[in-house]
Amino acid sequence: MISIVIPIFNEEEILQQLYDRLVGAAPLWKEDYEIILVDDGSSDNSLEIMRGFVAQNSHFRVLKLSRNFGHQPAISAGIKKAKGDAVIVIDGDLQDPPEELPRFLEKWREGYHVVYAIRTKRKEGFFKKMAYKTFYRILARVSDIDIPIDSGDFCVMDRKVVNALNIEMPENIRFVRGLRAYAGFKQIGVAYERAERAGGEVKYTFRKLVKLAVDGIFDFSTFPLRLATYFGLLISIPSFILGVFFIIHRLLKFKIFGYSPEDTPGMATLAVAMFFLGGVLLVILGVIGEYLGRIYIEVKKRPFYLIEEEISNQTLD
Repeated sequence: MISIVIPIFNEEEILQQLYDRLVGAAPLWKEDYEIILVDDGSSDNSLEIMRGFVAQNSHFRVLKLSRNFGHQPAISAGIKKAKGDAVIVIDGDLQDPPEELPRFLEKWREGYHVVYAIRTKRKEGFFKKMAYKTFYRILARVSDIDIPIDSGDFCVMDRKVVNALNIEMPENIRFVRGLRAYAGFKQIGVAYERAERAGGEVKYTFRKLVKLAVDGIFDFSTFPLRLATYFGLLISIPSFILGVFFIIHRLLKFKIFGYSPEDTPGMATLAVAMFFLGGVLLVILGVIGEYLGRIYIEVKKRPFYLIEEEISNQTLD
């Protein structure tokens, strides 16, 4: 059996289309299946629509989270509850077409433990496409592990990998595609053309995308800590040039904008020290603070999602 995990957040406009596409594509998968819809604190009518799906189709289950925890925790909740020998993650906006799954499942049957999707011909605007492209290449460059370029959450994971994510990787700040890569096992990418969003508004706002990017970089790389050193050197160069300028200024005793070196004794030393120490310390403290914040979140060991209700045919009977 396979499990398909789909996070849902305020998707009432396209849920019926999602249901029809899933049911229509199901015979192509040639596997018994369950579909787990994870309601990530939707405020529209999404939950009631999904209740209707469960009532009319025993393959569907719904997990209602107690509030909006975010895309990655919602995926993690679905993976945790999945029963299949393989777990598939797709987005609920139909940019990941369920009709593409037979190609992915075929690779899984060949013995691959992770079959991840490589996005081609994205339909987003130019700025967003460039932002994604830049992020993936920066992440690949600085990451301590090999995270495939242009691969999103859309994937098929064998039960071995799912167990590793559920049991061996309990961290609260989730970046599922990074955890998937960290797990290792036998992996392969499959290219597919990412479709346009089927309807409704984009739920991944710029702020959420930035947070996802920061999570990916800080969770799988110590490069920012080294980058603090590089920034310190970069900031010290202007201060050094400024120091040389003040030395020459004092020795030659020329005026600039009516200012003479004798007007404010000691100003040069103070200016150089403030530029140098202030710039270096602020950058380094910011980077260290980011890592400390993550440690603070992890040591509290709070659950990164809470399930308010599980909806299946049994609970509706």
